[in-house]
Amino acid sequence: MLARVFPTKTNATPDDQYAFIGEPPADIPCDITEIHISCTFTWDKLQTEQLAEKWSHIAPVKIGGPAYNDRGETFTPGKYLKKGRIITSRGCPNKCWFCVVPKREGPLRELPITEGSNLMDDNILACSDQHIKKVFAMLNTQAGVQLSGGLEARRLKDWHVELFGKAKVQNCFFAYDSPDDYEPLVTAAETLKRHKWYTWRKCGCYCLIGYPGDTLEKAEQRLKEIYRLGFHAFAMFYRDPENKNQKTKEWRHLQRIYCNPFFLSSHHKTNCI
Repeated sequence: MLARVFPTKTNATPDDQYAFIGEPPADIPCDITEIHISCTFTWDKLQTEQLAEKWSHIAPVKIGGPAYNDRGETFTPGKYLKKGRIITSRGCPNKCWFCVVPKREGPLRELPITEGSNLMDDNILACSDQHIKKVFAMLNTQAGVQLSGGLEARRLKDWHVELFGKAKVQNCFFAYDSPDDYEPLVTAAETLKRHKWYTWRKCGCYCLIGYPGDTLEKAEQRLKEIYRLGFHAFAMFYRDPENKNQKTKEWRHLQRIYCNPFFLSSHHKTNCI
C-alpha cells in the first residue's frame, strides 16, 4: 500500500489513513510497501529530506512534489490533494517574474477531467473553450463548487460568468500582483457585475505583497483598490525560493488584516473605506 507523507499540513492535504504529516506515528499501518514524500514549498526541502531518512526503515521512499520541480504529468484524485480537489490542466502561458509554474510545468496542458467540487488549476481560463465547457459541465453535477485556482482577469468573458452561475460557484479568486494587473481587474469587475451570480463575497482577489521594491503603503493601496472594485482582498506575502524574504511584524499585521473578514471590517470602518 502506498503511503503519502507531507512535511506540513495545508487545507489541501489528504486526510485518509495512508496520508501522514511529519514523522512516522506509533500506530502506522503494517501493509505499507512504498512511501512518497510530497513537498510543495522549497523552504520545506530540508525537512523533507530529514523525513525521508526517518521513514526509510518502514518502506522504500521517493521524494517529489512542486518544490522538486515535478511537472505533474497526470493527476490522480485524492493522492496528493484532499479528495474533492481536482486539477484539469497544468502549466501556464504567462511568464510572471514571481511564478515558477511556467518553468516547472511548461506550456499549458489540458488533462483528463475527473470529478470533484474544488477546481485548483493554475489558469483554467487559459484553456480551450471546449475544455472549459467540459469542466463546468462536470462541476454542474457537484455540490459546493469552489474555484480555488487562479482566474486571470484579462481572460474573463461573460460566458465564463454564466458558467459560474449554472454551476452555483460559491467562490472564485482573481489576482492583483503587479500594476499591470489593475486595468484588467477593473474590466473583470465590470463583467462580473453584469450578472446576477455576482456578489463581492463570492469574488476574492489575491494580492502579492512584500516583494522586492514593495512598501507597506503601496501594498495597502493595492488592497484597498481591490476592495473598492468589489472583490474580497487576500494578502499573500511574497517568499523567495530560498526563504530569505522574512515577514516583519508590520507585514504580518497588514496580512492579518486582509486575510480575516473580522479584522478587515473593523479596519475599513476605522479608516472610513
